[in-house]
Amino acid sequence: MEIGIFVKVFSRPTLAETLDAVAAHNLHWIQFNMVSAGVASMPDAIPSELVASIRREMDARSIRMAALSGTFNMIHPDSHVRQDGLRRLRVLAEICQPLGVNLLTLCTGTRDPENMWRRHPHNDTPAAWRDLTHTMEQALRIADDFNLNLGVETEVSNVVDSAPKARRLIDEMRSPRLKIIIDCANIFHKGELARMHALMDEAFDLLGDHIALAHAKDLKEDGDAGQEAAGTGVLDFTHYARRLQKIGYQGAWVLHGLQENQVAASIAFLQNILSKTVS
Repeated sequence: MEIGIFVKVFSRPTLAETLDAVAAHNLHWIQFNMVSAGVASMPDAIPSELVASIRREMDARSIRMAALSGTFNMIHPDSHVRQDGLRRLRVLAEICQPLGVNLLTLCTGTRDPENMWRRHPHNDTPAAWRDLTHTMEQALRIADDFNLNLGVETEVSNVVDSAPKARRLIDEMRSPRLKIIIDCANIFHKGELARMHALMDEAFDLLGDHIALAHAKDLKEDGDAGQEAAGTGVLDFTHYARRLQKIGYQGAWVLHGLQENQVAASIAFLQNILSKTVS
């Protein structure tokens, strides 16, 4: 297991300078967002020259992509918005092979029309679930076309807001291309933090065989997605690391939800956890 980072943590004028900042921390795995290459997260089109430039800059620093962000609101109340998201997802899928990445990350979505990370009471309706499965079926066809995997997270603000719902989605889709991004800072609804270990164990027991990527951020209270630097909140990272070890996870543990001035401390924190728990 190696420590990685969301590339957007570093904000620089050029991609080369951004990747220099990653390399300066001796990190070799990133979760990439096209914003760091000077375009929209989900562009209308991506020039082949830009793709070649991204790959060249990564290779020059021995940096690899663990995942590429393809997040859009999969249950947006406007079907046209959902279809546009799928169109742009295909644009990203087309560049994955030349970038050496096979995991596109998704957002299962919310009925909130403005913010895909904000909870809405209609997320729990049968109609919202139907829209999710319909959109996901189309996204999985794109993944089939390009021999890719798609990753979803349990997010308390989204329609898939618990490990059992993530498992339900996997069971209903019945596609080996649908994977899980585990982020233990995102699984606690209001009042659930006291059951931290039980809920972490539930997530790994239900989803462990499908985990393709692990995120490392912290939280200070339940009921919302954690957005604290690893090591600054209340999440038991030792338990987290042991559960990752138990499933034989060998991928990147990707830092996010932190500021650049917190990166060094969070890396040191995770290195200490790994030195004690992972052989």
